[in-house]
Amino acid sequence: MSFKFVDLFAGIGGFHAVLHGLGGECVYAIEIDQKSAEVYERNWEHNPLGDITHDVSDSIMNVPPHDVLVAGFPCQPFSKSGLQGGMEETRGTLYWNILKIITERRPAMVFLENVRNISGPRHIHEWRVIIETLRAQGYTVCDKPAIFSPHLLPPEHGGRPQFRERVFIVAVRDDDHANNQLLFNAPVVANSPIPGWDPNSWHLETDLPLENKELDKYSLSIEEVYWIDAWDDFVVNMREIRNGQRLPGFPLWGDEWRLETEVRIDKNVPLWKADYLRKNANFYSEHQAFIDFWAKKWDFYGEKFPKSRRKLEWQAQDTPSLWETILHFRPSGIRAKRSTHVPALVAITQTSIIGSQKRRLSPRECARLQGFPDWFDFGDQSDAASYKQLGNSISVGAVWYVFKLAVNAYSDILKKTCPQLVEKVQTAATNPDDVI
Repeated sequence: MSFKFVDLFAGIGGFHAVLHGLGGECVYAIEIDQKSAEVYERNWEHNPLGDITHDVSDSIMNVPPHDVLVAGFPCQPFSKSGLQGGMEETRGTLYWNILKIITERRPAMVFLENVRNISGPRHIHEWRVIIETLRAQGYTVCDKPAIFSPHLLPPEHGGRPQFRERVFIVAVRDDDHANNQLLFNAPVVANSPIPGWDPNSWHLETDLPLENKELDKYSLSIEEVYWIDAWDDFVVNMREIRNGQRLPGFPLWGDEWRLETEVRIDKNVPLWKADYLRKNANFYSEHQAFIDFWAKKWDFYGEKFPKSRRKLEWQAQDTPSLWETILHFRPSGIRAKRSTHVPALVAITQTSIIGSQKRRLSPRECARLQGFPDWFDFGDQSDAASYKQLGNSISVGAVWYVFKLAVNAYSDILKKTCPQLVEKVQTAATNPDDVI
């Protein structure tokens, strides 16, 4: 007997991949974006297109009974009036629709995913509202965030070479009210590598793996190659000038290179920016002769270099060349990281660049980064649409791992409310790649 799940804000079906792979049956899915819904239907044979606000309201409940509710939900701000309003405080937010479903359908388990910042100081009010409203409905839930990233898992556990920290909120219905909340004062997963695994041992080319075929359409443009060549010349020569010492970790702002005696910082400039300005002035003053020579050689302040490319964020430690790093062209500049694992995929055009291959990751490689199998089909949609969908998706391996830990952690409660869920999860494969 399988457990039943609903997939809210379903995207292209990352959660579906996990719960179907664990033996669950999807009885409802909802996704407002048409292109994402088409990809979902193509791969999971379930059309999720719709608007949750039309299916869930004070007078409508079109979500069927289920055992598990999963959602990678948008987090709009709640009011700051305090927690006294309970459900009313969340009205007008999409979390209210989730809570309405939970209140009426009473699933055995709720599993929510969101960006790390939802548990940070800027959103502490929203975080408390979520925890307290779930508890008010009779759910056991830890008030400390469970934070995890797929790069903390080895390949044999479904890990991927992507730094993608996400917060997971796990709530289980406790009908007996016998489980003191204090018994669950630790999150179900630690934000650290699993024992015996070193994330620095990732090898992107073989562990992803990178595509072996020609991918000319993802190659860098002539202008992009020029910018990287110029900054690579800077990196290589600066390392020699500094006797092998790596570049500093603060952003190098070419437009702010001036002598320390020439720095003028307005009192309204934020402290972080003032600090960077002083550090850049110190760096320039120390290396003025080479920097001036290099800037003239590459026409750094001419038309070839837009302002957004006159800034370098070096996060690649002792990597000897820029062409051996993973690069991002960001609105704020060029960011370089070590080539062990890539930064988080995002839903905007900042696709990681594989320096050694002078190209961006392909959509298929990005799908692999998120744990989708190679049979996963995007149809004939544009690459831009696929990149966006994958940037908005979950990491299949990370969710598989955390979900299994959660079911095991709360198994005593879940054996009473949904024994088939416990049985399916405890007998499931360690690696989702083996079954998805």
